[in-house]
Amino acid sequence: MAMEGKHKTLVQLVGVVVVMGALAWASVPFYDWFCRVTGFGGTTNSADAGSDVILDQTIKVRFDASLERDMPWTFKPVQRVMEIRIGETGLAFYEAHNPTDRPVAGSASYNVAPYAAGNYFTKIDCFCFEEQVLMPGETVSMPVSFYVDPEIVKDREGKFLKEITLSYTFYEIDLPEAQAALTQPTETKETEPSNEG
Repeated sequence: MAMEGKHKTLVQLVGVVVVMGALAWASVPFYDWFCRVTGFGGTTNSADAGSDVILDQTIKVRFDASLERDMPWTFKPVQRVMEIRIGETGLAFYEAHNPTDRPVAGSASYNVAPYAAGNYFTKIDCFCFEEQVLMPGETVSMPVSFYVDPEIVKDREGKFLKEITLSYTFYEIDLPEAQAALTQPTETKETEPSNEG
């Protein structure tokens, strides 16, 4: 009986570990999905085209840029503030520069503030959708096109918003394999002097 009880307890413990591992694995995609659907945490939406409705009401969009501590680039918005009509497609640019003597790859995380605006801020195209690679000394201008969904004026919190801040943080990532291969020094095989002659 005692052995049977120990076996049952062991099976239960293994079951708990498996369930906890599955929950931990599923929590990241679930949280990402939840944030995208609700705008929680300032997560934005994306769309293939602009809004069909443009209101006379305007809203200010502020642009913010930062870098993770070890990211060697410089990164800034070209224009700090833009006033657009709600539903109108806006186009903003950020500038990044790689002052180092090596290629550097980066990826941008983003959010909007206040968080209530996240569900209504919609990106059509953005540099943040892809990894960026800057060659030594290279400077690039990176676009983001967006609109503020007209549904914001029906939201109990959103209808009072006069300003939204779009923030990006760039962090360094590993170079894509193709670029990494180009930066590796090629090995040259030295030929030994012959003893002939």
